[in-house]
Amino acid sequence: MNAAVTSTPKPTALITGASRGLGAAIARELAPGHELLLGARSKDALRDILTELPEATPWPVELTDYEAVAAAVGAVERLDVLVHNAGIADLGTIAESSVTQWRNTLEANLIAVAELTRLLLPALRASNGHVVLINSGAGLRANAGWASYAASKFGLRAFADALRLEEPALRVTSIHPGRIDTDMQREITANEGREYRPEEFLTPETVAAAVRHAVETPRDAHPTEIVLRPIAR
Repeated sequence: MNAAVTSTPKPTALITGASRGLGAAIARELAPGHELLLGARSKDALRDILTELPEATPWPVELTDYEAVAAAVGAVERLDVLVHNAGIADLGTIAESSVTQWRNTLEANLIAVAELTRLLLPALRASNGHVVLINSGAGLRANAGWASYAASKFGLRAFADALRLEEPALRVTSIHPGRIDTDMQREITANEGREYRPEEFLTPETVAAAVRHAVETPRDAHPTEIVLRPIAR
């Protein structure tokens, strides 16, 4: 009698902001090798990507509702990959920025990331997991009109650096892409009063491929930071 063949379960990856743009591209890139949990504010927002990736599991929760987040992570006992992709870009000069704008930007781009990571640490530790943070070129330098956004991304980089030291069994990767061809980018460019030229920007697929390469890097290496810039045209 032949011995029964047992298949090794796929690693599990949770992607926040997975309903469209870069998050959806990351989901497509990781789907062949991972069981996916796809995060968004609502299940309805995930309809299109779930139609495309029917084996993925929706994980709808408002990331700044911390009681709801704590409840949502309760069923996650083991997590191999956590991709922090969700975030906002509410831009303006310092003179024009309000307390509300600063608070909302830091809340969405930094505090919510820190709390979700904290709550998922037991699940990540169980698998010696990998935390990938979608940062920005604004996390390396601040430009005029981008103060609150850059502050949130500089903070996100500091968070990644501290997490890497505090949790040496985990891998922690900061991805710093330049501007990406997404709906959010179209809004930003419109607010700048410029013509939108997609060829000036990175594609979501290019950045998603960098995320996959980081996740698939053999365990003897720790990809700490990846910086991507569009080729000048």
